[in-house]
Amino acid sequence: MAAGKRTRLVVVGLGMVAIAFIEKLLGLDARAREYDIIVIGDEPHWAYNRVGLTSFFDHRMVENLYLNSREWYAKHAADNQLNCHLNTLVTDIDPANKVVTCANGEVVAYDVLVLATGSDAVLPIHTPGHDANGVFVYRTIDDLQKLIEFGEGRKGTVGTVVGGGLLGLEAAAAMLGLECFEKVKLIERNHWVLSRQLDAEAGNLVVEKVNGLGIDVMLSKRVARINTNRESNSVTGVVFEDGEEMNCSTICFAIGVHPRDELARRAGIRCSERSGGILVNYDLSTSVPDIYAIGECASWENQTFGLIAPGIEMADVLSFNLTQAKLHQPRSFKRPDLSTKLKLLGVDVASFGDFFADRDGPSSLPAKAARKKSSNSAGVKSNPQNQVQALVYKDPFAQIYKKYLFTADGKFLLGGMMIGDTSDYIRLVPMVKNQKELDVPPSQFILGAKKEGDNDAEDLDDDTQICSCHNVNKGEIVKTAKEGTCKSVGEVKACTKAGTGCGGCLPLVTSIFNKAMKDMGAEVKNYLCAHFNYSRADLYNIIMVKQLKTLADVMREAGNDRDSDGCEACKPAVASIFASLWNKHVLSRPLQGLQDTNDRYLGNIQRNGTYSVIPRVAGGEILPEHLIVLGEVAKDYGLYSKITGGQRIDLFGAKREDLVDIWARLGAAGLESGHAYAKSLRTVKSCVGSTWCRYGVGDSVGLAVRIEERYKSIRAPHKIKGGVSGCVRECAEAQSKDFGLIATEKGFNIFVGGNGGASPRHAELLAKDVPPSEVVPILDRYLMFYIRTADKLQRTARWLESLPGGLKYLKAVILEDKLGICAALEAQMQELVDSFFDEWAEAVADPALSKKFRQFANTTETLETAEVELDRGQRRPVAWPAQPATDDFKGLGAQWSTTAWQPVMEASYFAGADDLPNGISAGIKRGDTQLALWRVKGKYYAAQQMCPHKRTFALSEGLIGHAVLPPTPPSTPPASSPRASQSPSTTAALTEKPVKAPWISCPFHKRNFDLGTGTCANDGSLSIATFAAEERPDGLVYILLPPVAELDAALGTGRWKVRKGDGDVQQPALFDKARGGDGDGDRDRERDRGKGFAELDRNIKFKGRRGKRVGVRPVIGENNDDGDGDGSRGWTRRGVDAGGGGGCGAAPDW
Repeated sequence: MAAGKRTRLVVVGLGMVAIAFIEKLLGLDARAREYDIIVIGDEPHWAYNRVGLTSFFDHRMVENLYLNSREWYAKHAADNQLNCHLNTLVTDIDPANKVVTCANGEVVAYDVLVLATGSDAVLPIHTPGHDANGVFVYRTIDDLQKLIEFGEGRKGTVGTVVGGGLLGLEAAAAMLGLECFEKVKLIERNHWVLSRQLDAEAGNLVVEKVNGLGIDVMLSKRVARINTNRESNSVTGVVFEDGEEMNCSTICFAIGVHPRDELARRAGIRCSERSGGILVNYDLSTSVPDIYAIGECASWENQTFGLIAPGIEMADVLSFNLTQAKLHQPRSFKRPDLSTKLKLLGVDVASFGDFFADRDGPSSLPAKAARKKSSNSAGVKSNPQNQVQALVYKDPFAQIYKKYLFTADGKFLLGGMMIGDTSDYIRLVPMVKNQKELDVPPSQFILGAKKEGDNDAEDLDDDTQICSCHNVNKGEIVKTAKEGTCKSVGEVKACTKAGTGCGGCLPLVTSIFNKAMKDMGAEVKNYLCAHFNYSRADLYNIIMVKQLKTLADVMREAGNDRDSDGCEACKPAVASIFASLWNKHVLSRPLQGLQDTNDRYLGNIQRNGTYSVIPRVAGGEILPEHLIVLGEVAKDYGLYSKITGGQRIDLFGAKREDLVDIWARLGAAGLESGHAYAKSLRTVKSCVGSTWCRYGVGDSVGLAVRIEERYKSIRAPHKIKGGVSGCVRECAEAQSKDFGLIATEKGFNIFVGGNGGASPRHAELLAKDVPPSEVVPILDRYLMFYIRTADKLQRTARWLESLPGGLKYLKAVILEDKLGICAALEAQMQELVDSFFDEWAEAVADPALSKKFRQFANTTETLETAEVELDRGQRRPVAWPAQPATDDFKGLGAQWSTTAWQPVMEASYFAGADDLPNGISAGIKRGDTQLALWRVKGKYYAAQQMCPHKRTFALSEGLIGHAVLPPTPPSTPPASSPRASQSPSTTAALTEKPVKAPWISCPFHKRNFDLGTGTCANDGSLSIATFAAEERPDGLVYILLPPVAELDAALGTGRWKVRKGDGDVQQPALFDKARGGDGDGDRDRERDRGKGFAELDRNIKFKGRRGKRVGVRPVIGENNDDGDGDGSRGWTRRGVDAGGGGGCGAAPDW
């Protein structure tokens, strides 16, 4: 194109973005030659590498920083392709006449104007002393030259950098490299450095590295003023906002930048009033035609970008549009990639993609993930934790930290950060940009590809979260072993709380601890908790042999503190053993209080404090009339209904005070408890088998019904699930169950040790082609052997893995009778089967038990603790609060204006509490406030009902825990002791154990609160308010309380009730087009297909549906008729005298 017809393009600014734009434009315009470029820069230097500014301190040569040589500029100056004006400041823009005016009076005309003025370093002009001699900023070569010159005259003094961002760390490195200052200090107002690029964990790792280089990092500090020498106005030190003072001679501010938009503002170009910067559109045009802005001076969607990468992207988009838009669809500037990789003070640091997506929520999602999110959560406010999952790796020895962020389903990489090792940066950034669905599990990005048979625990890094309930990582578990803090898994649970929440992590906790102990050559002890020096299996045998029936007996015979009532870790384990041996009602005394909240109210507690109602549907077979009554109950009580994976119906949202009435209606209709709340048999899933299916070779439904009817209610170390498939097509997924049966032409193949959940495991083949009549005896032995020998909360999968000899040994024991115990295992299982009773039927029929199902013990009034919302036509609770309530509740006692003793309820409610392992607790309503009240070991305790972790109101339903106290010394000293003649009062003082308040363990997430101080043992940010309580002669219990108005203002339900919008959006439930009920329809024997079960029915005395009362047991007597009229014989238990001290006696003849 002829020179006279070319477009004059003026670029104001000659920084890194400006030169990138010029380079790109020159390349794209090389053939067409449409543009003559004029660039005006206000510095005396050619474009230089501002990112590498710190290297100037090493070589002191500006030319080493130039991005292009002088020859390059000379080459492109030919034919007016590029003309440069250095050391020239543009002062005005005249958009109407399309000219710019410079400080030297020169006027330059333009056709297209591109503003790339960059940004200025921020100087705190409101800080007294900001203009003193010795105050610098860190932005340009001129700034560095001044700092070098000044530092030469301040040798032996303290140099200070204010600002812990990228530039601040660079400045600190520069001052350290000058070797002028005796000490260099870095002041950062946040809790960690690089807070705009890194999270706290990564930022603090950088702090450690920076400290190691000799730079003192001072965090959470703000400069209030700069002290100066009055005569010379030179810096002498700084004063912080907290009053602390520090001496220094030099201060370099690196606290941020501000867009240089004053030129645009004077020209009437629209700028951002909120954060500064020239407002640009998606094509980077401004509010004035033919004027564009790029780089740090540009504000896109009210955001400016201080990194080079977004500016380069702007240069790319604008250069393309100016040269290619006639032939191609114009490009738009999109959300920039803020990925950064650099080396600061010798530390490799990188952040890429959406590196704060877990904190702020994803700025955008890949199209596929966005569609999935939209379909799952339409109309519901989302929370970052529901959309983003993080994988974290931390190596404290190599000082490496990595955090990679993925979509919730693990299909897309969103971003991350790295410290110490950034080798994967180049590989990962394209994955984020391309938004390609991943074809490997997220774990491989950190752990690498897993080999078959690898032990997961060995490959996990120390920072891997093992227990999500209590946020315990592997390193903390290993540390307990290495430091000798814990000698057993039970002690690990007590110390770290890992495995005491949902229990799903316990196998991995055990594996990690055992591995750490073995690596140290130490003995591995699998103790239940600090109260027992026994494993669950050992304790099971002790209880069985000694016929122990109460926790007090167990503590006396096997505990470390015979007077202790245990803790939240051991109580449920002992209760489970009692149930597996004696099968008494869990709500009966003295068992009351041993079980956690689910068993205490015979239903799974839900997020909002309501409970689930799950009747048994044996084998997944249900009668229409049972579906109808379930539907009616769900409708009448507003319950959320869902069909489970175990082929039964869950009704959610039942209030505690409604449970008795609900189960009365269900029981009257023929339904019974499904024991979904217990660690017991849950379901036996089945396909329709030969009953309906044309491929079925076995009656899977018939066998599933019999098995579920046989083992229902039997408690075990963990929940048990079964499955029966009618053919090898395996529609019931039997090979993913604790036990599974698959029909063959010759009978059933029996599989064991499988489970789904967090660590799925395929079941293993135990026996092949087993006749139907032999299936139940084998299962009896297998389940009873598991109940006897498994660890606490150990699923059959992990049990079989840890069993010495594995499957081969299991076959030898239960198929070949290697130990000679098969008959005993079958007899013990038969006793449990014969002792069945419906726990809910008993609770409904017993007025004393029914009274326990009230929200408050002192009133029939109720309070809602969480809002509900409609979801697909059903009511469900709103999401958890996003953050815990971290108010200083324990300090409320000092804030009350006045307190007075107030009667709250009758003391008779607590009758017998001192004989129960958990005492007796009650929920109290006072005004709008919910309080919890306990009587434990003769003493009353009172506290707020709300656990601040998730603002749930159920502390009174938690388990009480007691510390293990040292053994009591002898009350009478030996005669040889010089103190033998001391007075009785002195002796009593010496023998009395120290009295320490117990703790209450929240039933939701096991936060443990001291009932004396209100502090939380496993989360220092949480606390509860506690109150004095006492019983008085008038028969009432009194609590020392403030006025109701003050109490409600601080603790009222209305204040802390969980409301919509307070927190996360829960993951949507699976498709649930079925509405209806859950049932337990009786199926008569004539419905069974064929005669395959005739022998089995005779052997196990199958009579259809069973329901027995508490205490109904087989007739005792060897080789005698068992009394049911069919001539069969009962098993024998030899007499045992369990009196006296609960000694060994004789064990049952199992």
